[in-house]
Amino acid sequence: MKKYMKLVSLGLTGAMALSLAACGGSGSSAATGETGSDAGSASTAATDEVVTIKWITVGNGMPSNYDAWLEQVNPYLEEKIGVNIDMEVVGWGDWDTRRNVVVNTAGEYDILFTNLNTYTNDVSNGAFMDITELVQTASPDLYASIPADFWEAMSVDGKIYGVPAMKDSSITEYLVLADDAFEQYAPDYDPSTFTDLTDPELTEALQAITDGSGQAAWPLSSSAATYLTYQYDTLGAGIIGMGVKYNDPEAKVVSIFEQPDITEYLNLLRSWYNTGIINSDAATASEDNSYKAAAIAQGWSGAAKTNWGPAMGTTATAVQWGPTVLSNDSVRGSISCISANCQHPDKVLQFLELVNTDTYVRDLFYYGVEGDNWEYTDETKTKVHKNNADWSMAGYTQGSYFTVTPTDQYDFNEYDEVAELNAAAEPSVLLGFSMDIEPVRDQVQNCITICEKYKSELLTGTRDPAELVPQMMEELNGAGFQDVMAEAQSQVDAFMASNPATAESAS
Repeated sequence: MKKYMKLVSLGLTGAMALSLAACGGSGSSAATGETGSDAGSASTAATDEVVTIKWITVGNGMPSNYDAWLEQVNPYLEEKIGVNIDMEVVGWGDWDTRRNVVVNTAGEYDILFTNLNTYTNDVSNGAFMDITELVQTASPDLYASIPADFWEAMSVDGKIYGVPAMKDSSITEYLVLADDAFEQYAPDYDPSTFTDLTDPELTEALQAITDGSGQAAWPLSSSAATYLTYQYDTLGAGIIGMGVKYNDPEAKVVSIFEQPDITEYLNLLRSWYNTGIINSDAATASEDNSYKAAAIAQGWSGAAKTNWGPAMGTTATAVQWGPTVLSNDSVRGSISCISANCQHPDKVLQFLELVNTDTYVRDLFYYGVEGDNWEYTDETKTKVHKNNADWSMAGYTQGSYFTVTPTDQYDFNEYDEVAELNAAAEPSVLLGFSMDIEPVRDQVQNCITICEKYKSELLTGTRDPAELVPQMMEELNGAGFQDVMAEAQSQVDAFMASNPATAESAS
């Protein structure tokens, strides 16, 4: 692994307490206080020095009331485990650039938000610490709170380099339909009956909405309909056109865009584009519409009431489309990774244990400043009332959904459904497998570039797939796609041979 320079940073917190930056401090903090969090942390609070943990993550930028938030969260963390937190919340538009700089220059951080798009590559470059053993000893409650399958999904060459957030960590896709659009323009169709995109009556309803409203009923942007391939495990290679069907007991590596099921969807998108159901500028549109008469969204059915409908200013009907799948990619949707340079990884893991298992800490990170952004409705603290929606940290980047106190806005806890979906998810036959791209690194990078070049036009219906797919495949094959496929199949075969139970469970 690449050796990173160790960085040193010292600062003062309060008049008497020395604060050691966890990434750069020397030595260990004293452990002489009371036992850890209410959730059972084995850590102890320091009395003469405090470790400051730097967390860089993505969201809507730094909160306007960040200092007031620190005044609430840091004393609690300091008392429990002897740490303070220093957040850097980077805006969505700046995230990729900032993240690349941080990783490539060994930026001074302790925790970095990561996901499936970059996790294995950053691991291979030596950016993150191997926490396979330490997560179990330093933060046993954190380790116990995450199922074994999820830890397996985090594995790269048998080692764990990040803590996954327990959220909608399996993938369930929903057909989300705006009720007002159906009521006004397609009243003869019941949106709750549509479970298949290829249902002719769905196309009829979408056409009626498009014609009646004068607006595309299924608007897309250049990010495109990548959800069409969600039942294929992409092996951690990052090539959207290569994968294994999640329930294929033979685990055959295939060219995804040449598979019959995907071909049918591509032809459907093309027909929708030609009749105006998909907007004509889809391949170049930089932003998604805030209002969509019809769309596919990953989540849970309750999100129609709590999120999808309200975000459009209407009510929405959500109908599950396809199975619930657990894969490496789904688990890796939100990861907290510890810097390879971190000087106090035990403290960082104890902190992440609190974020994931201590309800008060979780509420502070999820909702913001108590008394400003939110407050408990009574002394039982079983419900939260949100005073505003001004908090700019993204909750899914932080930790478990299942420790968050539900709001009083609804008479149900939507995360109960998320837990049920996770528990019932069908695991991919390649759960725990990540392709080692090193033998074909150049070919993989070239193939990723080519797929990205074609993605927007192909997955919006902008061009005829009968013409575009062969053109893309010719270019891919010229860039070594078949070599990548062969290498992937060889590694998959070796994995399956050493994990025969995976094939049996898929049969």
